Amino acid sequence: MKNFKKYLFGLLVIAPLFAVLMSCNDSEDQTQGTSKVAVRMTDAPGDYDEVNVEVLDVMIKGSSDAGDNGWVSLGNIQAGVYNLLDLTGGINVLLGENTIPSGQLSQIRLVLGDENTVVKDGVTYPLNTPSAQQSGLKIQVNQMLQPGGTYNFLLDFDVAHSVVVEAGGSGNYNLHPVIRVTTEATSGAIKGTISPIDVQTLVAVQVNGTAVSAYTNEAGVFQLNGIPSGTYTVTVTPDPASGLAILTIDNVVVVNGEVTNLGNLVLQ
Repeated sequence: MKNFKKYLFGLLVIAPLFAVLMSCNDSEDQTQGTSKVAVRMTDAPGDYDEVNVEVLDVMIKGSSDAGDNGWVSLGNIQAGVYNLLDLTGGINVLLGENTIPSGQLSQIRLVLGDENTVVKDGVTYPLNTPSAQQSGLKIQVNQMLQPGGTYNFLLDFDVAHSVVVEAGGSGNYNLHPVIRVTTEATSGAIKGTISPIDVQTLVAVQVNGTAVSAYTNEAGVFQLNGIPSGTYTVTVTPDPASGLAILTIDNVVVVNGEVTNLGNLVLQ
């Protein structure tokens, strides 16, 4: 994919982080020490040429209250415009990382800018962000950070369900983000390659009654992120127009912190 642009700037705010996270821990027995936190972004592909999203900041909050007080920047942010369709097949990008006080991390906020566009059939359209989301996309985490621990949070954009075209053929595209957040410590992943690669294919598993799915990218590669440890059935559904049959793979074992590689799966 093209136009993968990254602009770097530093927002080191370690002192406010200590003040906020420690003050927001309601327990008198506050956790001491520090933890390393990294926030990464990936994507489950959709039927677009490009989906470009401008990321300005990643903020965190220790308290679980719904108000706007207590948010601070994670710091060391890699801000810029990212084509989400570059982040498929197991590829992800580091948005920010820092060493912060241990304790409760309740929420992550992804702050977006105005340079958001979608490319469909070679035509570029503005991708509008609803006014209610202009202060940032709030994502519930509810993770206790242990002293000395390292936590990699993966924000998984579901493009197929996030980009909406308004009714009436207006051509207006709105961004209503569907984002799953997972950590390496509490989930694994399933990856593989589908042949033939020129057939758009949807790969899915059921996790606690919810479908986790991704389309293959242009190389036929897929990766399902945030799958808790367990045994699953993977369903591979090719474009019906291809005439290829649905493929089902049973007894796929996922281990937290690991990637289960199904290898090359051939559709017939």
